[in-house]
Amino acid sequence: MSASLLPAPEQLVIDHTAEFIREKFLHEGSGHDWEHIRRVWQVARALAAQTPSADALVTELAALLHDVADWKFHDGDEEAGPRAARRWLESQHVAEPVIQRVEAVIREISFKGLGVATPMSTVEGELVQDADRLDAIGAIGVARAFAYGGHKGRPLHDPTVPPVVHESFESYKRNVAPTINHFYEKLLHLRERLNTPAARRVAEERHAFMEQFLTQFLREWDSQDVAQS
Repeated sequence: MSASLLPAPEQLVIDHTAEFIREKFLHEGSGHDWEHIRRVWQVARALAAQTPSADALVTELAALLHDVADWKFHDGDEEAGPRAARRWLESQHVAEPVIQRVEAVIREISFKGLGVATPMSTVEGELVQDADRLDAIGAIGVARAFAYGGHKGRPLHDPTVPPVVHESFESYKRNVAPTINHFYEKLLHLRERLNTPAARRVAEERHAFMEQFLTQFLREWDSQDVAQS
């Protein structure tokens, strides 16, 4: 399943992990499904190929496992993901230093609020975070935002509920605002928080698409397009 050039034993771990995650998330409906993870894996692998200092095994495993037990679906438990990743990697007899580095990526990768600075501690983390954030913007990002909002039973939009600058992760985790607010509270700010030049180049077009979408959405929300026709 992978196009990387890792040594055979490491490649086998990647292949087993990809199949494990594919089976686990194939029919997930919130936008955090196998296809999302596959895209993050693909982009992180491509970024790693352009980054000589990146460990390919850590990058690929972290990309594949970054959503294995997301806090959003585990009562806000920030350690659910690292624990689940560790259990899987130990079952595959992965070396302890690799497990620790994958855990660190999963622990650090999440957006924690617009007012919270959370730099990644490793180059592999920067690559996986960029891949994950690219999948949160553009056309796919718009689709995933509304898939998640629907999954959580959130309204599309409520003009009486203003966006919030969350100053703590706890505040961000408690957020139940309409889906449109998510663009102003997170998605429109991801372009400026990317780590690599390659990701920033890709983000330009995707960011512009989101801005265009929001302009059209708000025109239609108030039927301005009808009034002006």
